[in-house]
Amino acid sequence: MKILRFAAIDIGTNAIRLLFTNIIENGDGAIFKKSSITRVPIRLGTDVFTTGKISDKQAEKLTHAMIAFKHLMSVHDVVKYKACATSAMREASNAKKIIRSVKNKSGIEIDVIDGKTEAEIIYNNRIVDALDHNYPYLYVDIGGGSTEVTLFSGPKVIKSYSFNIGTIRLLNELVAPSETDLLKEWLSDIKNSYPDLKIIGSGGNINKLLKISGKKELKPLPIKTLKDVYEYIKSYNYEDRIKILGLNPDRADVIIPASDLLFKIVKWSGAKEIIVPKIGIADGIIKQIYKEYLEENNFSAKIN
Repeated sequence: MKILRFAAIDIGTNAIRLLFTNIIENGDGAIFKKSSITRVPIRLGTDVFTTGKISDKQAEKLTHAMIAFKHLMSVHDVVKYKACATSAMREASNAKKIIRSVKNKSGIEIDVIDGKTEAEIIYNNRIVDALDHNYPYLYVDIGGGSTEVTLFSGPKVIKSYSFNIGTIRLLNELVAPSETDLLKEWLSDIKNSYPDLKIIGSGGNINKLLKISGKKELKPLPIKTLKDVYEYIKSYNYEDRIKILGLNPDRADVIIPASDLLFKIVKWSGAKEIIVPKIGIADGIIKQIYKEYLEENNFSAKIN
């Protein structure tokens, strides 16, 4: 048995995450076990979506986080890692300058990925492999700056799209009406063609709804169950969501627009159930870099 440790850095719009995953190779295949995850509440999107660039203060915080992450990866003897940035960094006019500075000070190279690549990385999680292929699934990942939506029929991807609708944009009323119309039209076409659709929900806010509901992951949830949880959270003001419900300050505000968006997607797609696996883009990055590791070393393994 061989144990390798990989790391993924997800530089999102609302927060930055470092995921450590142990990959256990035992001859029969490779088993992925999450070791730990560190979340840093650096909200790049607030700057970018209002001013068009990342402020010096936020850039400094990002650099400090990357230096700390580099030290943590060194302590954990990480075999391979990758850092990916999404919507906020894609749109920042000073992104290239900040990426160069981060590389010089921390040694970490940031890969800015487009919406299509982001959707593909999420697909790497292959959660659909464990589901009933008699149903079509809509994979929905609600982020701070964008929402990735992928339609599966059986194990195959039918179509995928990245919409510039995210919780930070919604919170600051910066979503173009045309983008919302596009999402509605895209989902309406799916509703007409796939009447038995189920949603696979991904992202920190959807995961929080699941946790508060007390239900198990990967078990289909009726829409009403999540709506009841949402109404419960919404009945508290921002301060009480932090004090009484125990939400982090940078979760207590965005969970409301995230939930509103989720239920619009449910309505427009006609879905009757939601499945919430606790996975995200960082998990997909781990799968991607492990595959690269095998190819670089001329190895092969069955991934469980």
